This record gives sequence, C-alpha cells and structure tokens, in this order.
Amino acid sequence: MSIKARWDIFCVVVDNFGDIGVTWRLARQLSVEHGQHVRLWVDDLETFAQLCPGTLATADQQWHEGVEVRHWCKNWPGAEPADVVIEAFACQLPTDYIAAMAESDRRILWLNLEYLSAEDWVVGCHALPSMQADGLQKYFFFPGFEQGTGGLIREGDLIARREAFQRDPHLREAFLQSLDVDPLPGACLLSLFAYENEAVSEWLDTLAAGARPTQLLVPVGRVLGDVARWLGVDRLQAGDRHSRGALQIAVLPFVTQNQYDMLLWSCDLNAVRGEESFIRAQWAGRPLVWHIYPQEEGAHWDKLNAFLDLYLRDLDPAAADALSAFWRAWNEGVGSGAAWAGLLEHEVALREHAERWTHRQVANGDLAGKLMLFHADWLAATPGQP
Repeated sequence: MSIKARWDIFCVVVDNFGDIGVTWRLARQLSVEHGQHVRLWVDDLETFAQLCPGTLATADQQWHEGVEVRHWCKNWPGAEPADVVIEAFACQLPTDYIAAMAESDRRILWLNLEYLSAEDWVVGCHALPSMQADGLQKYFFFPGFEQGTGGLIREGDLIARREAFQRDPHLREAFLQSLDVDPLPGACLLSLFAYENEAVSEWLDTLAAGARPTQLLVPVGRVLGDVARWLGVDRLQAGDRHSRGALQIAVLPFVTQNQYDMLLWSCDLNAVRGEESFIRAQWAGRPLVWHIYPQEEGAHWDKLNAFLDLYLRDLDPAAADALSAFWRAWNEGVGSGAAWAGLLEHEVALREHAERWTHRQVANGDLAGKLMLFHADWLAATPGQP
C-alpha cells in the first residue's frame, strides 16, 4: 500500500534545462502515479515556464499537473518542512529550512538526489547516510543503470506509449508534420541536441556527401551556432530550413517534454547531451550518441567510459567498437566523419541493441518507485514514527 506523504523537492536551474527537467518529471510522477503531495521549489521560473506551458514566471505559488510549484527566492519565505525532502543535485537547502527540520518533532527523511553516473563506486555509495552537524541525517540517493542504484526516471506508461507510437507510422508522420517536417521516404532521420561541439562540422560534411538522404532535426539550443557556421549563415532560428547535398536541416522550436520524447521516438539516431535528454533517448529504443558535459581535468571521460563499459557489454564486438569510436570522436571533436561511416555499417545491430538495453533498464525499476520504497523502508525501520 502506498504511503501518503508530503514531499519538498528543491532545484537550482543549472545549464538551462537539465536539472529542472529531471526534477519536474520526478515531481509530476510522485504526484500523479503515487498520490503524493509534492512541492517543487524552483529558483528560475522563467526557464521552468519553457518546460511547463502556462507557468507564471512572476507567481510565488502555483499548481501544475497536481504539483505545487513554489518560487525559491533569495529571501526564504518560510515553510514547514515536508515529510520527505529532496535536495536535488547538491543544491543546498535554505539555512532556515534546515533549522526547521532540526527543530521539528517529526522525523524527516532528507535525501540528496545525485547526478547520474555509471561509475562502479555508485552502487556502494547509493543510500548511504551522512550525519550532519545539527544532528540530522542525510541519505545520498544515486540514480543508476544497475541493481543496487536508484534507477532512471521513467513514467509507468512510458514504454507502452512509445511502442504504440513506433508501431503506427501515421502517428510518426502526424507528429513530424506538426513540426512542419515532411519525412522523406527512405531518408535517415536524425535529431541533434548538443553543447557547442567541434565534431559537428565534419559530421555534417559526411551527411551531406552521403549516398542516402538525411533529414537532421535540430531543436533550438546551444549547438545552433556550430550548424550556422557550417551553413555559412549568421544565425539560425526556429522554422529555418536548409539543404546541402544529401542533407536537409530543419531547425525546430523549443518543444515540451512530451513532444521531445516523440521526437526521439521518431528518429533513427539521436544526438543528446547532459542528463535529461540522455535518459530520454535511452527510453526511445534507438541508437544514440551522448555529448557529455565537459569537466575540468577530463573528469567527464571517466563517466563516459563507465557508461560505455555497461552499454556495450552484450553488443557484438565490431558494432561495439564502431559505436565507441563515434562517441569518442563526438566528444573529442575530431574524426566524427570517418567514425560515422563506420557506425552505419552496424545500423541494424545497434537498433536491436538499443531496444534490449531499454528493457534491461525497465527491469531495474524506476527512480520515483525506488524513492517510494526507500521512504517506506525508512519508516518501517523507525518505530514510533509520527
């Protein structure tokens, strides 16, 4: 039986949409699927409004899809702590809120929701407690790809909706036409969402020179500057269309999270970045390439290599080598053209593998469900909990 509780999720918007994208999905799922009362505290409502149409960027309090959305401003307005408090991605709770938790006569579960990683130490650190100076205890909750982690965020009906969409070509065509994209018969359909990336130019050269027609769908974002330079234009904006050789490029407007899911489901391969789009591309059951956020001293390579070690584990060695080569070229900014040509030789094997990986992750459970179970187990281990 589901335990009804109040949840506070705190999010600082970093790098545009990654952190808020994950926390907004989590807040909705806890509310809609698990019947929890959820407050989502967001410091940047203007960015949030792009993910959640109808949001008032000037409102201190509002409700969307069953979630109470609060503006987390510099002058903390004061609020009674919830039963479960999630500090998303080490965003640091307000000092007064922590003090209120310490002074409360209720036991409050405090969780630090960490960034996603496939590194092998994650399993050992997941759900470990950390005693704080004020006597409170905080637990570290790690999303992940293996049993013994917090899993990936995934709505309960996501895979069924995705499979129904991909089985019906009319749904795909109607969705693409809603974006003013007419799919070309026999063309390779790709999506591109990345940080600024030196690999893009050589990749576009290869696509344009290819024998097979390719349609590239580019949602508005940071990579548009690289595409504009390759095209020799000053700037690109939503609605722009360009062609060169075998390549057609369509610049898409910013889309909602549900629309972005359908975009990923529609494509033959998706180039994604960060964490939010990286997770959603895996649920699409299609090959992908991940532009990981660069970190100082190359620390991001450890994370990328750790994921590849897991992802490629049961893939044919030749296909695994080809995919690995393209991912490395994509993130190094050199050699993406030749690596892409090698990747195309294993297109069928990579699609079949992407589908198998999706179902392997489904078997690992989902983030919201595992949070619910952790809370229930925590309550059971603390007799006398009010």
